[in-house]
Amino acid sequence: MRVFRKIIKTIGLIFAALVVLAGAGIIVKLLTSHPATPHPWFAAQPGQNKPLVFAHQGGEGLWPSNTMLGFDNSAKLGADVLDTDMHMTKDGALVLMHDETVNRTTNGTGAIRDLTLAEIKKLDAAYSFSTDGGKTFPYRGQGVTVPTLEELFRAYPDKRIGIEIKQTEPEATAKAFCQAIRKANMQNKVLVSSFRQQNMLAFRRECPEIATSATEIEARDFFVAQMIGLQGIITPEYQSLQIPERNSGFTLLTAQFIAAAHSRGLPVQPWTINTEDDLRRIIALGVDAINTDYPDRMLKILSNK
Repeated sequence: MRVFRKIIKTIGLIFAALVVLAGAGIIVKLLTSHPATPHPWFAAQPGQNKPLVFAHQGGEGLWPSNTMLGFDNSAKLGADVLDTDMHMTKDGALVLMHDETVNRTTNGTGAIRDLTLAEIKKLDAAYSFSTDGGKTFPYRGQGVTVPTLEELFRAYPDKRIGIEIKQTEPEATAKAFCQAIRKANMQNKVLVSSFRQQNMLAFRRECPEIATSATEIEARDFFVAQMIGLQGIITPEYQSLQIPERNSGFTLLTAQFIAAAHSRGLPVQPWTINTEDDLRRIIALGVDAINTDYPDRMLKILSNK
């Protein structure tokens, strides 16, 4: 019995020591951490909307996804940010498309990484777009092609752009992407995101001057920290939180989360919010931007506020 009591006492002492050490670690982090570093991408601009309107994939509910047609029309509507996705072709070109393959949106087949830019440029990027369930295809056969990153930069040198890295070759993509941003002098106009941590780590090493959003892992860690009131221990390596409203059974987008993010200098930019009711509800939460397939709906709501 004495031996058992000694074992229990020893376990208790070890546990107490661990609690003290953990507490000390938290205190050190609270004393040494700091909010996100401000970036010019987020500086207020004359005439911008509040919250900012992100045209998701160029407004894919209205026009063919990730096409100059969509970007042009979203810009004309007054969207603040043109949102897009990026892949690298077989010959190293950076093209704008959501999927890893061209199958869903074009009249071609195959993985982008296995196709050259010339091959991709032959495809009809509006081939599958329909707003009536496939009865009609209003932009098919009208010369809508898959755009390159360079084309978007050239058309909108003064527009804020959000770009998600989809590619799975982190180092090569980061190098080419960073070179393209610097060549176009878009360092203050591009906000980069990626679900893949390795993509983001490689890009931040290659291009530390560019604004980035939290990855899925980083956003999860922030969510857990703010749930227990410890967001103050986080020194963000990112400048914004782009999150869905819900994920894995949890409601991420709450007043508590938004307040915690703002306390660390982090704008909250949820995706993808589409119905008018949802847009009104999310706007009322005090978010900083909304990524939507229907920028026209959000702009209408904001104009009537």
